[in-house]
Amino acid sequence: MIKKSGLGSESSTVLLSACQRPWLAGRARFAAACVFIACALAGPAWSDAGGLTGENFRAAAAYSAAHGGLSMLVIRNNRVVFEEYANGHSAEKARKIYSGTKAFWAAAAVAAEQDGILRLDERASDTIAEWRDDPAKRPITLRELLSFTGGLAPGFSLHGESISDRNHYALKLPVVAPPPGSRFIYGPSQLQVFCEVLRRKLAARNESPWRYLERRILGPLGFHNLKYRSDATGTPLLATGFELTAIEWARFGLMVLGRGTYGSQKILTPESLGDCLRGSGANPAFGLGFWLNHRAGDAGAREFDIEDMLEKDWKNQDWRGTCICREAPPDMLACVGSQYQRLFVIPSRNVVIVRQGAGGAFNDARFLRLLLGIGR
Repeated sequence: MIKKSGLGSESSTVLLSACQRPWLAGRARFAAACVFIACALAGPAWSDAGGLTGENFRAAAAYSAAHGGLSMLVIRNNRVVFEEYANGHSAEKARKIYSGTKAFWAAAAVAAEQDGILRLDERASDTIAEWRDDPAKRPITLRELLSFTGGLAPGFSLHGESISDRNHYALKLPVVAPPPGSRFIYGPSQLQVFCEVLRRKLAARNESPWRYLERRILGPLGFHNLKYRSDATGTPLLATGFELTAIEWARFGLMVLGRGTYGSQKILTPESLGDCLRGSGANPAFGLGFWLNHRAGDAGAREFDIEDMLEKDWKNQDWRGTCICREAPPDMLACVGSQYQRLFVIPSRNVVIVRQGAGGAFNDARFLRLLLGIGR
């Protein structure tokens, strides 16, 4: 097990070694971004009295490692205050984040609205002419596609490599839960339809969806030549595919914590980012690419295991009154990937937490209670 706690000595090592160890160069930029955000964010610093202590971090890390955990990183008040790698993992090893990829594309979607390329509440059929004669598909909006409430069949086969044109395949899938907005159906199909809308809109600008994501989101976050999953046409799979180290994934969390700003890069407006953080009537615990803890403060709030719920058929999923952790702040949000890849952001605590894993009987609420020092 490799442990690194506190920024003091570690930050010096990062800055001195960045030119000798290429993977550390990003950490130097990351540290600079933390300093910038620390100056830019308003509000009082979160104190140890709030439960964010080394003892609690160690307890959470021990629980994580005992349940398949590979990495745990905590950034508090824009400083790396805890970093630990277990079960053969290390800081320089990238790990698949699976559905954590979705939030990057959600950020691209709201950036496209910010840039005047599209409107989230426009109908997909305004661009997809093939849908205009289908009464079930015609009214579906881009927001509904991005929030998985458009009613389209999930299309899990899109995760495979046998489909040569994923967008075309997704466009042909049937609506299984009309009307739009009535049911939450998690799967890759609706994102691929959005991808086709974005592709057609960007064609007039001689730009592809991937190049747009690189220019507007990945580049400003310091990601260059990031690998992604594509089909025979070169079109990216929006639902999954990225592989990141813990410190790399934390950059995205810092952008969210910075209300759309990372370092000196103003990537999204706070209003655009806010569009991602509102749940739907069909699933209040999911916005656009992000899982939400908004119901934590409600009487009768019900904790749920995201991965267990998603294993059920969509017809048997119940999202009413759900939250990730009752005792965690209601403003907490999460990017979630299979095998318990997690990026938690808690704006009210000025905290970003990365947890990467290799499966196992992990529980988000238990982990968060330990980390926050609640109910130990």
